Amino acid sequence: MKGSMRIVLFGTSAFAVPVLEAVVGSTHQVIRCITQPDRPQGRGLEPQPSPVKLAAQRVGCPCEEPTDLRASADALRQLTPDVGVVVAYGRLIPRELFTVPRHGMLGVHPSLLPRDRGAGPIAWAILHGDSVTGVTTFRLNDQLDAGDIAMQVTEPIQSRDTALTLSQRLAARGGDVLVETLAWLERGAVAFRPQDERLATYARKLSKEDGRVDWTRQAVALDRLIRAMVPWPGSSTTWRGESLKLWSVSPRSDPGASGQPGQILAVDQEGIVVATGEGQVTLHELQLAGGRRMAARDFLLGHDLRVGEMLGQET
Repeated sequence: MKGSMRIVLFGTSAFAVPVLEAVVGSTHQVIRCITQPDRPQGRGLEPQPSPVKLAAQRVGCPCEEPTDLRASADALRQLTPDVGVVVAYGRLIPRELFTVPRHGMLGVHPSLLPRDRGAGPIAWAILHGDSVTGVTTFRLNDQLDAGDIAMQVTEPIQSRDTALTLSQRLAARGGDVLVETLAWLERGAVAFRPQDERLATYARKLSKEDGRVDWTRQAVALDRLIRAMVPWPGSSTTWRGESLKLWSVSPRSDPGASGQPGQILAVDQEGIVVATGEGQVTLHELQLAGGRRMAARDFLLGHDLRVGEMLGQET
């Protein structure tokens, strides 16, 4: 039966959409979505709604886009929510809102807290070479992702995961663990436990500068970097002075292949082989500035890329 608990969900990015859908499909009622205002996007910089706003419209949930959350506290209180849920909202929730819902505010975070607090946990899990990550539900407090833990689930990181593929699986797991947390919360049976501050790490949001490829690094590290940067902000190098975005590579170790870091060693059926500081990588998908994303074999049909050329050199 609908309406076991009345939920206000704060979310903005695509990660929050499966979480919203999971709650909508449960016995609980999402009485309001709170998302960030439309933002200019694309070449025309036209205002575009957030993924959560579009999802809320699709499932028939009222959605608001306040610019001042503190000013909305009274309006939220009038909704008499039982629980507030914060997932990929993109802004800190003022402490004035913590006590508005009867059961307080829950966060949904895509890491095994206290590891990887912050805005970039999925990318950093790949960058670190972690074999497992997960999702945590926790009680919000006035410190970033530091509240008491309600539940955690783990998720293996696969060898070819990108930030996108891993995010999609974690979002689905996040919806499931939140619904389970809400069921325990409704019964008053959640055993919240404090986070161990000695184990806390911070995962900042990555920037375009982080995506610049340093060919002196190990092939394995470059593979992790490029996978962690998909779909945003992306990894790039230069070829003949033009920006070249790298979408997919794989590491390899061929003792017979040697060259300077960034040097093109070979072109084969798998792609373009490039020397690194240790080992080599094969470029599988790439995109020249102003062009479209394409497989390496298609790129080679239209561009005279030569063995021996250097990537990453400014002209």
